[in-house]
Amino acid sequence: MSESLILIAYVAASALFILSLGGLSRQETARRGNLFGVAGMLIALVATAAHPRFEGFPVLVGTLTLGAVVGSALAARVRMTSMPQLVAILHSFVGAAAVLVGFATALEPGPGLSPAEHGLHQAEVFIGVCIGAVTFTGSVVACGKLQGFITGSPWLIPGRHVVNLIAAAAVVWLGVRFVTNPDGSLVPLLIATAIAGAFGVHFVLAIGGADMPVVVSMLNSYSGWAAAAAGFMLSNDLLIITGALVGSSGAILSFIMCRGMNRSFLSVILGGFGAAPGQSPAPGAAPAGEVRSIDAPRTAELLAQTRNVVIVPGYGLAVAQAQHAVSQVTRHLQQRGVRVRFAIHPVAGRLPGHMNVLLAEANVPYDIVHEMDEINETLDEVDAVLVIGANDIVNPSALDDPASPIAGMPVLEVWRARTVVVMKRGMASGYAGVENPLFFRDNTLMLFGDALKNVDAILASLRTG
Repeated sequence: MSESLILIAYVAASALFILSLGGLSRQETARRGNLFGVAGMLIALVATAAHPRFEGFPVLVGTLTLGAVVGSALAARVRMTSMPQLVAILHSFVGAAAVLVGFATALEPGPGLSPAEHGLHQAEVFIGVCIGAVTFTGSVVACGKLQGFITGSPWLIPGRHVVNLIAAAAVVWLGVRFVTNPDGSLVPLLIATAIAGAFGVHFVLAIGGADMPVVVSMLNSYSGWAAAAAGFMLSNDLLIITGALVGSSGAILSFIMCRGMNRSFLSVILGGFGAAPGQSPAPGAAPAGEVRSIDAPRTAELLAQTRNVVIVPGYGLAVAQAQHAVSQVTRHLQQRGVRVRFAIHPVAGRLPGHMNVLLAEANVPYDIVHEMDEINETLDEVDAVLVIGANDIVNPSALDDPASPIAGMPVLEVWRARTVVVMKRGMASGYAGVENPLFFRDNTLMLFGDALKNVDAILASLRTG
């Protein structure tokens, strides 16, 4: 295949990737967006393999086969609750690839480069390797936090901002040494890689559990820029374009997530809030009041007698794999003439769009799934809200308590409804480690226990009632 045809194929693949991102922005077009992405990747692979200077066809086939087998096995085995961890570890692979490509390119810079071209090439290598190292180690730590191997509470060392500034200054100095060093020594690059990797570990450890959705989207952006840097090193236009698309879209998503939490991106990096999830409150720290409980049959009776119900899904629903049962409860209520809607908070779950994917998996109609702002406007008219495994995103202290760690964070104002039923295992705090006064409100009823068992019991009562 001629280089002009390859360039046309790369342009076509880039267009498909753009269409893929556009399709993934809405539930109704997400499936089509995925197909666009797959088609673009197939075109890119065929064009790369058909390049006149490409000589590693057997290696390409072998690695693609191995990757396809491993990827298919992971996709078949990983539950939706573990999807954030999987995404984080996949980001680490992109970072590791950028580091390896950088070192390989540094060892064989290519013949015939002028001094200026050589300096530019070295700068590309250095920047790509450093971004890749931060992405790799940061993503590994994020995966550990999400999986529970590493505590979700922020790990803050004394003087960490000074340490970060010293590390940044050292990396810049090493970069100048690497770019201007005529003998091509890799020692500055090796040291900078170690510092960047340590920084990736440090800055993710310092971020609290409540900010992990932002961290995942931020690392997604880093992986895109790492891929773009690899594209510059390999002189691959498609990789540059694709990496820039992922990097910029990840940065925009991080901004949206921060806005959904009323936090600046800088504040997330400089000091994430939150304690380890599920901690019990300190003596005297819990909100005062009486907790009123309800059982599943009474909950089913309450829902069946209403005309307007809103369901708020949270990570607890994902852990219990209760989305299919909730979908059946929704259909039964609709058959009784009850209007049922779902309310999605921007940071519900552990990954942007986590709840939307769960509901789509359970065939919940797209037109009854609404964003937070849209639902909040109508909550005064709602008869009952069913909160399933959500905590921080329905916490009134975000609006009522200026001293709360989540003060100012936009939340679903479910307490404005006539009745609120909160489905929860116990009274432990949420992922941010912040106690929730909602549980003690006069119009709140607590349905304790496993979400799937309770939803199944509600469904059974609706069927027989």
